[in-house]
Amino acid sequence: METIKSIFDFLTGLGSPVMLPIIIFVLSLILGQKVGRAFISAITVGVGFIGLGLVITLLFDALGPATSALVKATGIQLTALDVGWGVAAAIAFGTAVGSLVFIVALAINLIMLVLRLTKTLNVDMWNYWHYAFTGSLVYLVTGGNLILGLIAAGIHAIVSLLIADWAAKDVQEFFKIPGVSIPQGWAITSVPIIKALNWIVEKIPGLRDIYWDSEGMQKRLGVFGQPIIMGAILGLLFGLIAYGFSTKILTLAVQMAAVMLLIPRIIAIFMEGLTPLSEAARAFMQKRFAGRDFYIGLDSAILIGHPITIAAGIILIPITLLLAAILPGNSTLPAADLAATAFFIAMVPPLTRGNFFRSILYGTIIMVMVLYISSAFAPLLTQIAREIGYTIPEDAVQITGLSGGNWIAWVLTTINRLIFGG
Repeated sequence: METIKSIFDFLTGLGSPVMLPIIIFVLSLILGQKVGRAFISAITVGVGFIGLGLVITLLFDALGPATSALVKATGIQLTALDVGWGVAAAIAFGTAVGSLVFIVALAINLIMLVLRLTKTLNVDMWNYWHYAFTGSLVYLVTGGNLILGLIAAGIHAIVSLLIADWAAKDVQEFFKIPGVSIPQGWAITSVPIIKALNWIVEKIPGLRDIYWDSEGMQKRLGVFGQPIIMGAILGLLFGLIAYGFSTKILTLAVQMAAVMLLIPRIIAIFMEGLTPLSEAARAFMQKRFAGRDFYIGLDSAILIGHPITIAAGIILIPITLLLAAILPGNSTLPAADLAATAFFIAMVPPLTRGNFFRSILYGTIIMVMVLYISSAFAPLLTQIAREIGYTIPEDAVQITGLSGGNWIAWVLTTINRLIFGG
């Protein structure tokens, strides 16, 4: 088990800018591309990931302090402090399930591909921690039952692949990135919610007709509808709420304008790198498998590149704080994961044709779910964190993470606790 964990740590330690190009290069050769073109395609994807990482780091570095200042300014006091995804990931890989999840998830994926139960090859191994998180929680609430933990992790992986296939065409058409899907363990949980909300909203006259997309907003608002100007305005307004009248708001405005301008251009680099692979995969499948589709499963980070996603994510930060304060029964104080709200709604724009109004509306509903589930997990996560040696912050009675607000993890953990728990 230690050997398996060491191999997994080595592979994930290479990072997506290194590991993903290796995978893309090998896949390209298998699919019949020439070595030179395969190498260029692989390096281009790696460059895209490096650029995306730099801009997302800029986004978090800019929003993180502003978010912390906003939380402090509100004076909200709740018992469960959001300490971020890092603790959830530590719990995920801190059990025997976490050590084996890489092999289990990959084996399930390959079997499903062979049996034609999925079209997605999930190369987003860095986010296998979501499956490990679900499996580890089940493992712990069932008194260390490894089989049940692995089954839970496997179920999460299966559901992720099925939902990734379900939403793939929407993602590809909206972002114009061919041959990809998003099996990331949290992003896929929002898809059924978004689909259900779309069905409901389409039944409501008036509401169903509200459609604010980036092109329409640019026409109506003129220069103020341009993504770079919208980013500056949102940064300025959010800075005013977080810092008051301070020179920091000007810096935040320019940083948000930079994010709005740079991320879409970096996504274009992904398209340049992935297009040859998509074309080779299509030709390979048509020749050998009667035109069957084949998708590369990637991190939901590539979805953050749309101005609507970033803008809605910024607006949802104060909305989430307000929800935390007024929702009855909520114990979660958003903090460490709050700056990452764009990740929680990353699947909304491609499933609503870039509707800014629905991105905010659906995002609010999604964050309600996230707050309640992270609150429900708080006692268990606090107990486990203490057992693995994590120091609970002095100002927190319990800890949790918004990134742990995953309904699949909650459903599987609850079922196993009720049936098999001690």
